[in-house]
Amino acid sequence: MADDIHLASIGGGMMGEALIAGLLRADGIVQAANVVVAEPVMERRRLLEQTHGVRTTPHNLEAVANANCVIVAVKPQVFSEVARDLRGKLRPEQLVVTIMAGVPLATVMTGLEHEQTVRVMPNVMCQVNQGVLVWKAASAVTELQRALAQRIFAATGAEFEVHDEAYLDRATAVSASSPAFIFLILEALIDAGVHVGFARPQATTLAVQTVLGAATLLKETGRHPAELKNMVTSPAGTTAEGLLVLERTGVRAALTDAVLAAYHKAEALQKPS
Repeated sequence: MADDIHLASIGGGMMGEALIAGLLRADGIVQAANVVVAEPVMERRRLLEQTHGVRTTPHNLEAVANANCVIVAVKPQVFSEVARDLRGKLRPEQLVVTIMAGVPLATVMTGLEHEQTVRVMPNVMCQVNQGVLVWKAASAVTELQRALAQRIFAATGAEFEVHDEAYLDRATAVSASSPAFIFLILEALIDAGVHVGFARPQATTLAVQTVLGAATLLKETGRHPAELKNMVTSPAGTTAEGLLVLERTGVRAALTDAVLAAYHKAEALQKPS
């Protein structure tokens, strides 16, 4: 079945590469020989070719020629250049998938003069098939194209479709930006492990496996995180002492504020400057 998806990625940056890497890791989804990346930077093209075995080109129109799925993976401020190259030149059977943050479906459809378009908000964990992808399809997307989109998204992580595009800006904050928040927390835990006496590799293993295990326990048990937190917290114990510090210093509120700030920024990106 991997032969039936011919993928073009317009843009070979971090998120475009993350999706490609995840799809190539997934069994039977797409073959490297059927992936073409349009990327203007020569060094980046060479890296993508060497790392993933895909084909690259500096020309957007050349990349999409044989594709049945075209991923628009450029920064929002670059989209006007992409639209200039591709406007009115895509075929109805070609599904466009945009991952641009803060760029509404209507803007993409108008810019490309192409109605068969899906907007998705992925995150960087797609490259290891542990991402989460929230998506919205335009009304002109056929059932076959919708199935193709869902198949691609499911190969790189958990996915679900929404019927209100506003949820994509919310997902930008909750799932697309928050990996950086988690990495910041992990960095702090590792540094703390070093501070109490572990070698950095040992501290890294302790922190990473603890976060991974906690997330897995939450997912597999389906319990509320507060319930699991209480299971770990003995009266007057070490965990209770640490939690007191976290609450006193406002960690919970800081994380909420960070998500809200990311959400408001995503909303602001949609407004003309």
